[in-house]
Amino acid sequence: MVSMEASWRTLSLTALAPIAWGSGYYVTETFLPPDRPLFGATVRALPFGLLLLALRPGLPRGIWWWRSLVLGTLNIGAFFALIFVAAYRLPGGMAATLTATSPILVMLIAWGLIRERPRAASLAGAAVGVAGVALLVLRSGVTVDPIGIAASFGAVAMSSVGFVLVKRWKPPVGLATFTAWQLVAGGLVLLPIALVVEGAPPPLGLRAVGGFLYLGLVGTALAYVVWFRGLRRLPAGAVSLVGLLNPVSGTVVGVVLAGETFGAVEALGLLMVLGGILAGQPSVAALLRRRAPVVVPAPARELSRAA
Repeated sequence: MVSMEASWRTLSLTALAPIAWGSGYYVTETFLPPDRPLFGATVRALPFGLLLLALRPGLPRGIWWWRSLVLGTLNIGAFFALIFVAAYRLPGGMAATLTATSPILVMLIAWGLIRERPRAASLAGAAVGVAGVALLVLRSGVTVDPIGIAASFGAVAMSSVGFVLVKRWKPPVGLATFTAWQLVAGGLVLLPIALVVEGAPPPLGLRAVGGFLYLGLVGTALAYVVWFRGLRRLPAGAVSLVGLLNPVSGTVVGVVLAGETFGAVEALGLLMVLGGILAGQPSVAALLRRRAPVVVPAPARELSRAA
């Protein structure tokens, strides 16, 4: 049984992952080659997965060959490909709002696959969080593209199943090696698709190299290690809610570094997201139960006095 203090420490460390992912939007737009999303996704996954594997060596054995391929495809390869399709065909606000439905789907899949029953407070927190993300990033005049919407929900479905399987399948190695297997497998899935769709890699300047180093080391290798660590130690619903910090981080970085507008509506959305994340945490519910006064029914009080 994880103590409340340990739970909050794990949750805080896990939060580094969506914060890093959110900052990646600015880095991608500012430093990386334009119109090469599949190339960018491949570079984020494959070389840094190999680097992580060199630091924490260990090859899969037996069933872990196909399990690593499945997890790498769900969490990295297919997810990256679909999310970039959604980003190209949908306005950023709509794509982020649709992706924010992930916590609800993770909870439902975890209920079916690992019998982790979703709490009402967690589902409510997820709903509030989705509404907050919509206020935070969604803008008027949104055009609906069926392919973009399908890609966005496909990305959410793929990663949600993959995240729950990370909890169900216990690898015989440490988390760094386990993450490396998935990054390498996902990168190998992406590589031929990127070459067919986008052609040969573009030339890279120092700015692009620096951007890829940040995205690969911080936004991919480190982020996925702490994310998978959180999934292994905490309920899937609690961890998936923390993922809502992704658009919050992207918004904050955009306001601070890119001078994007931030008004009352965005502030309300941000507060709703943070409130939804906190309200859905089991440790918060446990803390409230501890502090709630115990009301003794009148008959019970009379009996206690008589005694």
